[in-house]
Formats: sequence, C-alpha cells, structure tokens
Amino acid sequence: MHEATRYILDHADELRAEADPSDELGRITDRTVEILRASGGMKLLQAKDFGGHEAHPNDFMEWVMAVGMNHPSAGWIAGVVGIHPWEIAIADPRLQKEIYGDDPETWVASPYAPFGRAKPVDGGFLFTGQWPYSTGTDHSDWVILGGLVTDADGKPLMPPDVRHFILPREDYDIVEDSWNVMGLAGTGSKDVRMTDAFVPDFRVLDGVHVRDNTYSDRWRPENPLYAMRFGVMFPFAISAGTFGIARGAVRAAWDHIEARVSSQGSVSKADPFVLAALARAESDVEASIIHVQSIIARFYDTVAAGGDITVKDRLRFRVDQVRATDRAIEAVNELYRLMGSSSIQKGSPLERYWRDLQVASTHVCNSREPCYVAWGLDAFGGDIPPSAQY
Repeated sequence: MHEATRYILDHADELRAEADPSDELGRITDRTVEILRASGGMKLLQAKDFGGHEAHPNDFMEWVMAVGMNHPSAGWIAGVVGIHPWEIAIADPRLQKEIYGDDPETWVASPYAPFGRAKPVDGGFLFTGQWPYSTGTDHSDWVILGGLVTDADGKPLMPPDVRHFILPREDYDIVEDSWNVMGLAGTGSKDVRMTDAFVPDFRVLDGVHVRDNTYSDRWRPENPLYAMRFGVMFPFAISAGTFGIARGAVRAAWDHIEARVSSQGSVSKADPFVLAALARAESDVEASIIHVQSIIARFYDTVAAGGDITVKDRLRFRVDQVRATDRAIEAVNELYRLMGSSSIQKGSPLERYWRDLQVASTHVCNSREPCYVAWGLDAFGGDIPPSAQY
C-alpha cells in the first residue's frame, strides 16, 4: 500500500466528518484540502523532477478510492484533479516549471470540453469562453480548458483543431453559484470564464498529440507511466472516483443493515433477500475494481517492456471500463432498493452516497453506448466515430 493511501485510511474518520459540511459549502472544506495535501496523493502521477512520485497508476486508483469511500466529493476531486499532473508531465518543461517550480503541491482544475475559441496571435492565442464543471476549482491555481482554434474572424477551423489551453488563476474568473446539483455538491464544479486571455504557445497542447503520445515521446521518452495514453488514463481516473463512492455506498449499507428493523419487524441482517443483495453488491463492486486494475497493470507492463497500447487495446479498455463502472453502479442501486424508507432521509449516509453515485454515473467517461458502438464498428471493419474517446 502506498503511503498516500495509508495516510487517508489513518484519517478516514476525520475525512468522513467533512463530507456533509463540504456539501453545504458547495466545495470541499479547508480541512479536507489539508488532509488531501498531507497525504501526498495529488502528486502520485506527477513527475519526479517536479516533486512528484511517478507512482504506478493502480497506486493512484487505490488512493482515489480510499478518499471517495469516506468523502465522495473529495474522492471525485482526487480523481479529476489528481490525473492532471500526468498531462502536465508531458507538456513543455517551461509550463511544468511555471506550475510546480515554486510549489509542487499546486492543483490544476479542468474541463476539457472544447467550448473555448482561440484566435491565433503573435506568440500564442487570445482565448475566450465559458465552461461548466470545473471540479475543485476553488482550490486550484491553474486550469486546463478545451478549445477550438479559429481563423482571424473567430470562425472555428475545419476540420476542428482541438487544443488544451492551460491558464493561471489570474487569467480566468470563477462563476459563483453555478454549481447547483443533486449530488457531488462538495466538488464545487463551478463554471469558469474569460475573454481574450492571452495564452502563450508553450501553454497549449494539441489534443491529437496528447492522445497519440507525441508529447510523451518527446518530453518523457521510455517512461512507462507517461506512455500509458491519455485515452486510458483519464477514463481510468473517473472510474476510480466512481468506484470509491460505490465502495462507500456498500459500507454504508452494511452499517444500515446491522441496525435496521423494518416496520413489519423484519431484522435486516437476517433477511435472506437483503443479504443476497448485499453479497451481490459487494462482489460486483470489488470485481469491477479488479477488472479495471488488471487491465491497467497489463498495459503498464506492456509499455514498460517497450510495447504500445494499440487502438484496439484502447477501444476494448473503454468497453471494459464503462461496463465495470456500470456494473458497480447497478449493483448498488439494486441493493438500495431494499434499504427501506429510512434510507431516503436527508442526513442518512445511504441517501448521500446514492445521490453522489448517480451524478458520477453521468460523466462522459462513464457513458456506455458510445464506447460499445466504437468498439463494435472497429471490430467489424467500420469507421470509428469522431465522438469516441480512446
């Protein structure tokens, strides 16, 4: 077990106590941030030459899940914000120094949806747009934003030229009161926006080259961690956040079942239907986790030996990743149907875990059908749709 995960487990009770206050604030509490920073987990995928651990991806997954099972919103931030050091590590070293040179603990938020418009100017771009879902943005000093390069008149180029633009906190505004949701309220995934912010060339990454390992090969050659492919690592991080919530949901059900007596006098811990549902849920959640971890371990061994993660590998990973995540979510939903009306009361851990899990399920990286279709089309010689994330 990595020391970052051990730290979280040692502070699990304190982390759980911060979950409700974080929801009420609409962002994680300062104490939650202190615990996450002290664990060192945000640096697990960060390059060693900028203060990180360069740990195995599955060490990162275990840390994210340990956070999420105790504090779902914090676990979601751990997965989303914690994956960004992986991309920063394959960027221009000038950018890495700007972000981590003075403070290796710096957090970077995102959203990647290409809502921005970037007009080329001398030395870079003028960047304008507004993006929802900037998870953990209140505690982040930088942000990665998706955008389309335009012509001089501001019209997006065709075919679309998608880039990742990385900006410091002083270059964008956080839109307060823009995160009003039924679950994962503590993530504070607010909108961010700016108008004509100048972004120098070295803070801009070509989306295609991020995915095809052009940057990894240039800046981190022969490093297995950074050869793992963006199209694998980012969905993997979202699954880690989702699995942490699912584990917490099963644990909350255990505690509920231990004490519950129904209105008909049935003792839940002796009810065969409840026990069967609990067994299925725990087994399916853990099997789903192992399923994803085993693929990641195999991929890591492949790239460490000098091999590559092919397009077919990545398409199959996405099928398995979304199916594993969906299986865990479905198992929890079936279990919670048997938890009784007390489980829907606000203040019940069951109610919060269920809401948070439903919101986690809506993330694009947990969307099933596009992955199934892309894999099937490729398997039968068809064209992979542009919408496929791999």
